[in-house]
Amino acid sequence: MTSDTTATLVSADSAVRAVFGETSAAWAEGDADAFASRYSANATAILPGFYLPNKAAIRTNMAVAFAGPLKGSRRIHELQAVRFLGDGTAIVISRSVTTFDGDGEPGQWEWATWVLAEHDGRWLIEAYHGCPENAA
Repeated sequence: MTSDTTATLVSADSAVRAVFGETSAAWAEGDADAFASRYSANATAILPGFYLPNKAAIRTNMAVAFAGPLKGSRRIHELQAVRFLGDGTAIVISRSVTTFDGDGEPGQWEWATWVLAEHDGRWLIEAYHGCPENAA
């Protein structure tokens, strides 16, 4: 592996990891527009009880959640692995949880798989699938 290749992978890894910081910040602010801006137009999200087929559905559902049951919450992502499939595509595995101010311990942790792709130099989420950590 050349130093140029290594530098490119390190840069891409940092950029992918930054997406999680940005979405977490938007979540903490309850900002559905900023949150959805990190998703591609055709992104999908699957989580228990929900299938969101595109960015517009993700944005709409998050706006409702931020105004209601997720108001005042924040999202924590512990990235377990970042794997690149070639130029411009990454798979990320995270252990994630939603928590509220005043909570002693975080609630139900989940495992999540994310697919991200680079669009004009910007990494965006293409797909998300989460399930409870102890679903078995």
